[in-house]
Amino acid sequence: MTDWLVRRFIPHADQVREPAVREKYGLLSGVVGIVLNLLLAAGKLFAGLAASSISITADALNNLTDAGSSVVTLVGFRLAGQKADEGHPFGHGRMEYLAGLLVSLIILLVGVELGKSSISSILRPEAVDFSWVSVAILAASICVKLWLSFFNRRLSRRIGSAAMAATAADSLSDVAATSAVLAGALIGRLSGVHIDGWMGIVVAVFILRAGWGAAKDTINPLLGQNPDPELVKELRAAVLAHPQVVGVHDLIIHDYGPGRSLMSLHAEVRADADILAAHDAIDAIEREIKARFGIETTIHMDPIVTDDAHINQLRGRVARLVRTIHPDISIHDFRMTAGPRHTNLIFDMAVPHQCTLTDDAIAAAAARAVKELDPTFYTVVQIDRIYS
Repeated sequence: MTDWLVRRFIPHADQVREPAVREKYGLLSGVVGIVLNLLLAAGKLFAGLAASSISITADALNNLTDAGSSVVTLVGFRLAGQKADEGHPFGHGRMEYLAGLLVSLIILLVGVELGKSSISSILRPEAVDFSWVSVAILAASICVKLWLSFFNRRLSRRIGSAAMAATAADSLSDVAATSAVLAGALIGRLSGVHIDGWMGIVVAVFILRAGWGAAKDTINPLLGQNPDPELVKELRAAVLAHPQVVGVHDLIIHDYGPGRSLMSLHAEVRADADILAAHDAIDAIEREIKARFGIETTIHMDPIVTDDAHINQLRGRVARLVRTIHPDISIHDFRMTAGPRHTNLIFDMAVPHQCTLTDDAIAAAAARAVKELDPTFYTVVQIDRIYS
């Protein structure tokens, strides 16, 4: 069904990096969510009022807010699909993340309000009228929500959307919540024990848990998170596949929304290389990354000496020494300038954020280690904190 809907309503569905295509995915997800959730809300509201059940009525309101969340998702994708303008030169792609965050906040609000209503029901319990019609509506709701979760999960994986993933997680939590309500109704029917309020608490917990998970998934890209390690690995391999490049460092990816990423990196080239040929190769790499990964890239060339055996040997020894400070520290841009009284070893140290030492402590430790190689060695060190 999902594939049929995608083929029917989304032309060029495979071009998921295109803002216009992503907007159509958001429209499809939003419309399907609005229609189904409104139908479920109407059915559960009827059943809840007929049975005087706080848990069923609360579940109906939950579906109503889900319909509102689908509207938010739809509007968010619509805004995210706007083209870049003078005020927003990198486009509006982060609106998709903001839509997902708003959806998660709505989910959390529903969970809090439902928890308050359920506690009130526990303190002042009222008899619940059992109805097989209510049972049938709840069972149908579980089936619909399972499909809706599957539907949004598949769409989110197709286009890499945090907003759709949040909607899918919400639908799955609704399955658990409605199952708890259904179980409460059946238990009350068979045992005569009024647990409607307690089932409402269970529903609230599921909703809050889903809302919190969805919020984290959307806040992280807004704050700036590590890129996918597999993507970084592929990008490095793509750059190093060109023979003119002998090393890569300082790779940084800026996420301006799905399909809107900028990247900068330093590519090491041989110091004795033809500068025009090396520059042409760098331009070709930038175009290749844009075509293969959809990432706008700026590459800075770093010339390094590769044919001096003494410098190469010294670079290797220093690289091993700095790893005694932290096993994941590496060096790049290694240069040596010799003078009459001392020799400067100039290099950058790429330090992972997991290393808790201060930059000054790292530089001092590197200076002491290099001094042990030769007392006339002085270090000129630049510390780069890295995330990839």
